[in-house]
Amino acid sequence: MPDAFKAMEGLIDRISNRLIWKMARRTRTVATDVPIVSFTFDDVPDTALTNGASILEKHDAAGTFYIAGGLEGLVEPDRRLISRDGCLELFRRGHEIGSHTFTHHRLRSYGKSLSADLERNSEYLREAGITRPASNFAFPYNAAWPLARRELARRYRTCRGAGEAINRGPVDPLMLQSVEIRQPEDHVRGLTTWIDDALKNPGWLIFFTHDIAETPTPYGCTPGAFEHLVGYARKRGCSILTVEAATRTLGWEDTAQ
Repeated sequence: MPDAFKAMEGLIDRISNRLIWKMARRTRTVATDVPIVSFTFDDVPDTALTNGASILEKHDAAGTFYIAGGLEGLVEPDRRLISRDGCLELFRRGHEIGSHTFTHHRLRSYGKSLSADLERNSEYLREAGITRPASNFAFPYNAAWPLARRELARRYRTCRGAGEAINRGPVDPLMLQSVEIRQPEDHVRGLTTWIDDALKNPGWLIFFTHDIAETPTPYGCTPGAFEHLVGYARKRGCSILTVEAATRTLGWEDTAQ
């Protein structure tokens, strides 16, 4: 992909996201005395299961794994994507399975085919043995699209983007903000400052990442760095919850969009 095209894609993404954050009707409130921290994974490389899930379980916690079924078993130079058996293992171990579309394209590229793609991913998860339908969604490439909101609201309780912010007070549940965990190593370990911020002014801090490997991609981190973050959140008394569990704790689950 030419650099100019990549730059244009990124610009469109940023404009779309900012428009949604500024213009969307805000319908939910994050009100909590104890900071909530969620650890989420996009695309879900197999190391998110073998290392990421295991580290969370070590600290008596669970994560949210946003699956794009069309990426199943894809082998790339520096990572392998999770299999459907891996998805089922995550579910059986108490982790949340969310949706990330099936074909993993930017939402604006789907047009009227978005509904069919999301349904295809739901079918994929059902066939994998996931008996609880995905109630939460993450935007591929963290790229939202205003024209997709009606379809997303019909299917999901929340949608997660990026934004590098803690969710506090009135928020748009279809545009939750999150903080990325990615290389370099010293940056990842420094993300504990976000946890400190949430402790001073409680809200809902959502982290997202991809692979958890000894030699991570630029979009992931090492097991040691990830355990440092999870352990810090637990030690400081944060409530570590999946996205689904957080919505229940906040009282969002029984209110229509």
